[in-house]
Amino acid sequence: MAQQQKDFWFRRLHSLTGVLPVGLFLVFHLFTNAKATKGAEHYNEAVLGIQGLPFLGVIEFLFIFLPLLYHGVYGMYIAMTSGYNSGQFSWFRNQMFVWQRITGVITFIFVVWHLWTTRFSGENPDFNMVSLLIADPIAFWFMIIGVVAAAFHFANGLWGFLIHWGVTIGPRSQRMSAYVMGGIWLAISFLGVSALWAFKYPGA
Repeated sequence: MAQQQKDFWFRRLHSLTGVLPVGLFLVFHLFTNAKATKGAEHYNEAVLGIQGLPFLGVIEFLFIFLPLLYHGVYGMYIAMTSGYNSGQFSWFRNQMFVWQRITGVITFIFVVWHLWTTRFSGENPDFNMVSLLIADPIAFWFMIIGVVAAAFHFANGLWGFLIHWGVTIGPRSQRMSAYVMGGIWLAISFLGVSALWAFKYPGA
């Protein structure tokens, strides 16, 4: 019973970190990257503005890296140990359950690679740096897949969050929520892909 209670709270914390610090950071990060659609100067100004924040290192460590580390590592544990609920829920919920774990694994790999090649690369993460990074077609398409997977993982995770935290209880509210989250997934994906396209083809 004690272990079940621990697992319950670990999963609640995992759910919460996925929406508040990690999910909000994803949206903020993609909005910042979308500045690239207005040109290199706008993007570089946005990056410099973030780098000029006081106590940036502390903010990143406490409110981004630690929640991201917990959510990512515990999420990988869930993906590797959870069953796939065959027959327990509707076809739609089973599909979302499976895709949540698939996109979670893709997103985890993508985030580790993305941090390694940008934040911890030792280079200034300006427009030119990102453009050179995705000049390689493999890196470019990996970024596309990673962004779309991360957007789906966030939107579908938010749909599950509303159910598990008792916000959307009945079938109708859950169905409407699914439509809204589908729209959020498409909007965030469009935002991220547009930014990558601007880095790849500046001025296009």
